[in-house]
Amino acid sequence: QVELVESGGGTVQTGGALRLSCSPAGRTFVSSASGWIRQAPGKDRELVAAISWSGEVTYYADDVKGRFAISRDNAKNTMSLQMNDLKLEDTAVYYCATGSTEQAINLIGSYPFWGQGTQVTVSA
Repeated sequence: QVELVESGGGTVQTGGALRLSCSPAGRTFVSSASGWIRQAPGKDRELVAAISWSGEVTYYADDVKGRFAISRDNAKNTMSLQMNDLKLEDTAVYYCATGSTEQAINLIGSYPFWGQGTQVTVSA
């Protein structure tokens, strides 16, 4: 079992930016792909971005390409999501997730370990 802790959520106006961070509590990240999954009220969960253990492979959902950037620093045991040009539709609870593989990096069902989530609210 991997306990993940997210930070960095909050409220921002449209066009603003936020940076989310994630670290495993009390241990290092397992050697696997990790990502960010979000769920907005009344909508299905969506894999927003993901990154392989090496950092060489990344995935982005079409609606965040060019605005969001995922990164990881294995030496510091952290993974981050830089979110720029935020839109109202980006409002959601964002979950850090890990445990996937490079081959399945774009599959939301391939992430067995999730954090508790952090709220991101974009206001007009």
